[in-house]
Amino acid sequence: MGRRDDKEGFWLSENSDRRRIRDAENARRNRAEINKALSHGQVSRRDLVKWGLFTSAGILSPIGGLSPFVRPMNAQTASFGFGSGGSGIPTGLPSSPLFGVLPFTQPMPRFDVFHRNAVSTLSPAPQAQANQTQQPLDPALVGGQTGLTGPIEGRPPGAIWAHQRFTQNPPVIAIDASTSPATTNTTYNPQVPSSLNSGINQATPIPLKFHPSMPTQQPNSVWTFNGTIPPKLMLGRYGEAILFRHHNRLPADVTQNNGFGRNTLSTHEHNGHHGAENDGFTGAYFFPNQFYDYHYPIVLAGFTTINATATDPRAGSPNGSGGINKVPGDWHETMSTHWFHDHMFSFTAQNVYKGDAGMFNIYSSLDRGNEAINDGVNLRLPSGTTLDWGNLDYDVNLMFSDKAWDANGQLNMDIFQFDGFLGDRMTVNLAYKPFFQVERRKYRFRLLNASVSRFFVFALSDSSIMVQIANDGNLLPQTVPLHQLDQQGIAERYDIVIDFSRYTIGQTVDLVNLQEHRDGKGPGQILTVSGALSGQSSDPAVGACLRFQVVRDPVVPDQSICPNTPITLIPNPDLSAIPVTRERLFTFDDRASQNNNDPVTSYTGGGNWGIATDNTGGSRNRTGGSALKADFGRISSAPKFGTRETWTLQGGFNWDHPIHIHFEEGQILARNGSLSNVPQAERGRKDVYRLKENGSVTITMQFRDWGGMFMEHCHNTMHEDNAMLLRWEINAAGGVFLNPLPTPIPKPTGVTFQAPDEILTNAF
Repeated sequence: MGRRDDKEGFWLSENSDRRRIRDAENARRNRAEINKALSHGQVSRRDLVKWGLFTSAGILSPIGGLSPFVRPMNAQTASFGFGSGGSGIPTGLPSSPLFGVLPFTQPMPRFDVFHRNAVSTLSPAPQAQANQTQQPLDPALVGGQTGLTGPIEGRPPGAIWAHQRFTQNPPVIAIDASTSPATTNTTYNPQVPSSLNSGINQATPIPLKFHPSMPTQQPNSVWTFNGTIPPKLMLGRYGEAILFRHHNRLPADVTQNNGFGRNTLSTHEHNGHHGAENDGFTGAYFFPNQFYDYHYPIVLAGFTTINATATDPRAGSPNGSGGINKVPGDWHETMSTHWFHDHMFSFTAQNVYKGDAGMFNIYSSLDRGNEAINDGVNLRLPSGTTLDWGNLDYDVNLMFSDKAWDANGQLNMDIFQFDGFLGDRMTVNLAYKPFFQVERRKYRFRLLNASVSRFFVFALSDSSIMVQIANDGNLLPQTVPLHQLDQQGIAERYDIVIDFSRYTIGQTVDLVNLQEHRDGKGPGQILTVSGALSGQSSDPAVGACLRFQVVRDPVVPDQSICPNTPITLIPNPDLSAIPVTRERLFTFDDRASQNNNDPVTSYTGGGNWGIATDNTGGSRNRTGGSALKADFGRISSAPKFGTRETWTLQGGFNWDHPIHIHFEEGQILARNGSLSNVPQAERGRKDVYRLKENGSVTITMQFRDWGGMFMEHCHNTMHEDNAMLLRWEINAAGGVFLNPLPTPIPKPTGVTFQAPDEILTNAF
């Protein structure tokens, strides 16, 4: 199945033929009803195939009244559209209304920083094993039954899901948060003054709107952390463990979701180096009225074998008074920019799109967030000087996501777009095309692609230089000056530095998206800056999405160090002395089958995405065996604890997949068989790997420090949910770990366990 080359009709504009818009609105309403029935569990994907509403490929059939490309009266399809005529919102549908709003007419809000509290403020107190204290269950969770009880904590019980090394790394900081329906933010905490937040007064309540002149989102249209915007930011530092208590405060009635989203949650701290019980495993979800205690020890990888006595100040953490607390581990493994989001099985795309995502800045002696401390270790990246660590004055988190909303301005999604869902309105920090005021100095921006299926390529409107300093949360071996960033896939994070001292007060410069999409399967052509700004692209998310307004000279002198010429940051770990014990091949394609029928753990819908595995370590081949759809009860690979392996991720069939491997970061050894194909900005440690069309990426990883079950999947979350995801686990991790691990089966009445559905040949 190749790509189409025409652009006609892919996005309907406000100026399209009225009859076509009317047909599209009818299609939108009819599809929304099917969306709702599917999201409520009233019908299954299998039912829709049986009734002829889905094709066998998992796309809505070209039926009048369902597809905007089909006239209701004559049922003739046009020559454009998705596959067999299915189309997504807003793909081929009316534009999301703007209610008279113009771009760059609202300030971009800085992230809302979680309060860091003492662990003693949590009640009940956290414990190593899941808290099984019973509470009454809402009848809506158990089919209307009354008098039933279930545990207050949704974490699977017992020793194998206890927090690993809990006594060695006791939590020091508590963050108490919830996922909740939309409400007004009356406790906004940007942790910067109004002058560094584009004039926003943090005491002014913030209703949940994409723009002040747009409609307020209904409570169940958007589900965010604490139910509010802006997105939330967690701050941590090495050697200071965090207990993240996540409450599920969503409606117990699964039908109360405004048409999409699921009320069960599993929070993935992407790409934390900790045990699987804290990883947000897709099958370890929890229910409304429960909480889940996630323990984030924030340790350097290799802490049991490298620098175990903590003597190297480069492996360290800010001590609060200008000095360094040394920590064990490999300083080359220092991480900086993470994010966290829902990972509910088959509903990740819907829940993350609905708002269940935030960011996490990790500070170290190398990247301490104070640009003035010159101790020979601190890299003095743009940040500020007021605090010993974690200054956000000139260190700005940016979450990019494309959205769509209906005629009433309510967030909208077409959950049938198994190839990928695209929105037609760009948001930054959940604000529609905002502006951000800056001083004439250097700023660090932490860019996160939090879209469902959209890729980005960013440049400045004047094509001036940006300096990339990090990729996927890891500072690069050296800075990389660029006029245009590399393609950024879903879940990738790029940290960049922009020097605004080259502009005069009153000037503006825009951040521009050059990456065009014609469908959700993967990105299309990359435009020039002038082409993207011309307004001629058929993709409405192309063009300027964030405006920087230069408003003053620096209030205090810029003391940060990040020139336009390359400088050394954090070299990669040297793995040359560690033997490779196994090679594995994973092939990602759209011709998968399902050989299990477990009603809880296996994907049984119409999507055909899947992963084929070759665990033999032998010669490479293109297919790697038969691709299988997701089943979190199936063990696909089980690398041995304490070893190093090489994995080749093979794409193909004209798709592009950003592949995420949980837990362990890797180094790219080759693209399409050669290191020369790997750009400098990709040569640091990574956790998301774009395969590109018909491409492959070969990486190497170590498996150490922690145990449990983890995941590998496409981070085009529509591919992941339908059903390009597999489970792998670390074998022989010691302690309480079984071989193989039993699969958790969550229920409101308590989590049970069952033996794995399947263990693939030579997985161990």
